[in-house]
Amino acid sequence: MKHVIALDVGGTGMKAALVGADGTLLHEARRATGRERGPDAVVESILAFAAELRAHGEQHFGESAVAAGVAVPGIIDAENGIAVYASNLGWRDVPMRTLLGERLGGVPVALGHDVRTGGLAEGRIGAGKGADRFLFVPLGTGIAGAIGITGTIEAGAHGYAGEIGHIVVRPDGPDCGCGQRGCLEALASASAVSRAWAAASGDPEADAADCAKAVESGDPAAVRVWQDAVDALAAGLVTALTLLDPRALIIGGGLAEAGETLFVPLRAAVEERVTFQKLPDIVPAALGDTAGCLGAGLLAWDLLSTEVSA
Repeated sequence: MKHVIALDVGGTGMKAALVGADGTLLHEARRATGRERGPDAVVESILAFAAELRAHGEQHFGESAVAAGVAVPGIIDAENGIAVYASNLGWRDVPMRTLLGERLGGVPVALGHDVRTGGLAEGRIGAGKGADRFLFVPLGTGIAGAIGITGTIEAGAHGYAGEIGHIVVRPDGPDCGCGQRGCLEALASASAVSRAWAAASGDPEADAADCAKAVESGDPAAVRVWQDAVDALAAGLVTALTLLDPRALIIGGGLAEAGETLFVPLRAAVEERVTFQKLPDIVPAALGDTAGCLGAGLLAWDLLSTEVSA
């Protein structure tokens, strides 16, 4: 059975799959990234994991994978297959495509940015299926974005497109790790809500999920923290939809797990702010934490179809 290897490398864990031509997950596996062992050990873990997946395919499906796709965080050079920089993994200029290709017996390898790769999957087979233009925004430790245009993800001239988390929504707001003040990420990410709720509740261990529960129980302090984040998020999203005019806004990541506790006030806050703009559908992501892995599989199959057509 023809299949590809798909890998999604995160700061703490790796998700992997063997994916059939119709997108079916034939086999899934997970491993710790092991970043505490250093960047070289992380790279070796990725290569060894990929080799295990190749062996599994040979044993269970009668042939080796025909290609591989890998999604990684940080800055990437997709054209040359280089993982340029990832602060949470400590690596610089890793020739990922070459290394994986060698370990996998010379099969073609596609390299993708983790958020854009997850966005590709959400757009084609998840919440954005059927939408010709969408914006995928995962709200996690940070906030990123993937711009979907007719089945592909726009990377930008330098690979930085979609970084909605660094739109300044409150110029006098808190410092952001990027060097600006008042970025969306510093106000509306899961980590920003966790910080705000820990301070407001007096519990240093409290996080965004605790804040959402407190909102549901009617805690007025939690409602203030939550609404502050929702207002900042709405401001950033309206800026994005003014520029991009998407048909769908797909919201994912840890904060989206609050469900309607997030989506009801967010839809209202966006609607309040739009004037001439067309209001897109604001929907939760559908694929959860498998989006990056499924997207990596799509990248691998795309690579094969490109080679065939060339």
